[in-house]
Amino acid sequence: MKPLSVILAEHRHLNGERISLRPISLEDAADMTEYASDEETTRYIFAEPKNSEQTERLIAGYYMREPIGKYAVVLNDGGKLIGTIEFRVDEATRSGELGFTLSRHYWGKGYMSEAGRLILDLAFVKLGLQRVHAAHETANEASGRLMLRLGMTYEGTRRRDQLSRGKLVDSAYYSILSEEYAPEKR
Repeated sequence: MKPLSVILAEHRHLNGERISLRPISLEDAADMTEYASDEETTRYIFAEPKNSEQTERLIAGYYMREPIGKYAVVLNDGGKLIGTIEFRVDEATRSGELGFTLSRHYWGKGYMSEAGRLILDLAFVKLGLQRVHAAHETANEASGRLMLRLGMTYEGTRRRDQLSRGKLVDSAYYSILSEEYAPEKR
């Protein structure tokens, strides 16, 4: 069997009904700056870039430096980048960790649910993983609802376990196991 990193590299492009996942490039700087400079969109994840130059540094230094598992979430109609989704794989435990950001102008429309299902298909069908997990700051209840929609199970809350914008915050943890994943229910 191929190493998981090779299989993941072979699946850099994933196509859904309304969105596609593809590698992030410098050409995405304007769209990423549009949503990433919005404090409402990024308040739970990172300090937002203030301009295109900072966004280009973020893209080059983070998304392009080690691109495998880092995807642009792009509308099929028009090609606009509306967010990102990341998937980190641990070969030793045959597990993956999911993380995501979506422009607030696209919240509540099911785009991130579609992106998450594409990643879960990749994880369980193509990679043969045993477990996918994710966490969110407890104040970000919308992320928890998304994880539940994806079929994940709430595992618990770790108190003051991560630093977010200079303060310690609580994180809620979720996971889904391979035997719990049902692609036909998508």
